[in-house]
Amino acid sequence: MDLDAVRTFVAAADAGQFQDAAAALSITQQAVSKRIAALEKDLQVRLFTRTPRGAQLTVDGQAFLPHARELLRVEARADASVRPGRRALRVDVHSRRTAPAVLLQDFHRAYPRIDLDVVTLDADVHAATAAVEAGTVDATFHAVTVPARRLPGAIRTARVIDERHELLVGPRHALAAARAVTPAQLAEHRIWMPGMAVGTEWSDYYDELAAAFGLTIDRIGPVFGNEALLAEIADSPTLATLAGERTRYLWPDSYDLRRIPVRDPAPIYPMSLIWRADNPHPALPKLRDHLAARRGTPRRAGVAAEMGPLTVSGVLCQLADRAYQPVAARRLAGHVRHHHTWRQHMRRFVYAVMHDVNGNVLIARKNVRGTSSARRTPSPRGSSSTASPSTGAG
Repeated sequence: MDLDAVRTFVAAADAGQFQDAAAALSITQQAVSKRIAALEKDLQVRLFTRTPRGAQLTVDGQAFLPHARELLRVEARADASVRPGRRALRVDVHSRRTAPAVLLQDFHRAYPRIDLDVVTLDADVHAATAAVEAGTVDATFHAVTVPARRLPGAIRTARVIDERHELLVGPRHALAAARAVTPAQLAEHRIWMPGMAVGTEWSDYYDELAAAFGLTIDRIGPVFGNEALLAEIADSPTLATLAGERTRYLWPDSYDLRRIPVRDPAPIYPMSLIWRADNPHPALPKLRDHLAARRGTPRRAGVAAEMGPLTVSGVLCQLADRAYQPVAARRLAGHVRHHHTWRQHMRRFVYAVMHDVNGNVLIARKNVRGTSSARRTPSPRGSSSTASPSTGAG
């Protein structure tokens, strides 16, 4: 059905004159007559009766008028649903409990007039990136696990979240009274994370985290939901799990669960905003700017300061002495062999080592006496590493 003809029919019905309808639509009276005639031919009924006073609706015309108005309303809604600036910005947060959802809610508070459509795609970074590329969503939050040159040409990313970890334990757990715990302390306890899908970026991250610090991460057991997980942890003296520091959990007061920061060093899970470079939605730049301003610069021991996009491994290494050189330090070893002060650095500093997507080694260090600094070191080309990972505590 020709919607221009439907629009003309409604205008003529409201005006009662073809001439007035033509003026309202900025077309000629002849064009109005042709559109009405074409619509009547399509519907195989007469819609108007011409009289000396103008055009009056027939019985069929009166029956069609409310449906014609609804057609025009549906057209307007359909147009608004896809037109940039008029439709809601559609953002995938993967889970409504985690840091991306928290930050998106913060963005909504700052810009309440921007319409948001918050969705949770059941997808890893590859599927979510494909959804962005296809236009299914405007943006998504994920850990970017591949170099920028291997992403689709239209895709852009920006690291916007450095999510630190907290240990979640019940009141009878051995660490329940701790104000903070170190990765070395976690190595002595079972960390329960059932249902983590193998092959996802978060599964790979926790595999590397476990290898770096000698952690025991148990994925065994059916998934009955977060409520069941929290109930099990609350009732157990041995079970614990890891959660992001901004992850939102609710539980009954009787559970008396404890959220304990993991520090010295503080492992982070880096997440990026992923979007299409050619997406014209006017709210998208505002979201990127808001997230960049909110990210800030972490200043705690073992956390790198404002450096480029990270691999999914995040902060995995604490090089406290020569005997401890975990997985993520392998690429560092080939470079630091050239420094005369390597052994002195190993003795004097606590390092947290990361790599960005361009292969640069990112180092945040804290002097044992309390002073801190950060530096960016180019990764050596062609150097090999003889370092071997250790499962001992640093």
